[in-house]
Amino acid sequence: MSEDPSTTPAHDADSPSADAWKEVGKQFEVLGDSLSKAFRAAWNDEENRKVIRDMQTGLESMVQQIGKAIDDTAKSTEGQHIRAEAEKAAVNLKNAGEQTVQEIRPHLVTALRQVNDELQKFTDRMERKVETTDPTAGEDQK
Repeated sequence: MSEDPSTTPAHDADSPSADAWKEVGKQFEVLGDSLSKAFRAAWNDEENRKVIRDMQTGLESMVQQIGKAIDDTAKSTEGQHIRAEAEKAAVNLKNAGEQTVQEIRPHLVTALRQVNDELQKFTDRMERKVETTDPTAGEDQK
């Protein structure tokens, strides 16, 4: 994913701000890894597989319904008016958000670390549960 230079803040690559954003990116990467491990661990339990399949079906249905609602609304006169107002609000939000981003960045890193820690604990519990019910279930994952 390339960044548009017109929307990227002009910061020195070695600045504390750049380092903080690198840390945020790293935490998102760790979060993605933790989520994938958690789903893999949960998938090893038959009961969890059914729940995950049901969740997937529900999420897919939700996405389709939201997409249809967005399409229907966007085509209406009221939807076009709402879109114009939303664009104005987006510009205002962007302006206000730039300062907020600077303020929340350290909190975001901390929150991502906590989420990652909790996901790791969940993954460990799921793997232990699978190993105690079927000692050979996780061998291909390690």
